[in-house]
Amino acid sequence: MPLSDFTATSLTGVETPLSSYDGQVVLVVNTASKCGLTPQYEGLEQLYREHKDEGLVVLGFPCDQFAHQEPGTAEEIAEFCTMNYGVSFPMFARIDVNGEDTHPLFRWLKEERSGLLGGAIKWNFTKFLVGRDGEVIDRFAPTTTPDKIEPDIEKALRA
Repeated sequence: MPLSDFTATSLTGVETPLSSYDGQVVLVVNTASKCGLTPQYEGLEQLYREHKDEGLVVLGFPCDQFAHQEPGTAEEIAEFCTMNYGVSFPMFARIDVNGEDTHPLFRWLKEERSGLLGGAIKWNFTKFLVGRDGEVIDRFAPTTTPDKIEPDIEKALRA
């Protein structure tokens, strides 16, 4: 299954086929607004702005499964991301990344690249890099900052 087989609801409530990102390098991230790692939004936005014309898109998926660090409504999440970090990359409705109600996209991502805890997502800001062909290239730990991923993104963009 490639990325294009999935859909997700945008932060504004629009059902979005991820096939709209076909041919692009995609960085999928589970995010949170009240996390010690939240400043990574800045680095994610910088990556997006620097590489979007080359074919990179960052997709943010808010998640409230880790210490209740994303409690806001869709409107509050959007306002927080825009006001504090100037986020312009696509953001989606809050989802579960672990457990019975795991979003199908994250179920697939975890199957393709399991982490240190088997398949489970350890914390907010786990990142998955998906190539232009829609296949998962790599998974990055929550503490891996966006700038550390940039060489992998540049390699994927050149592929």
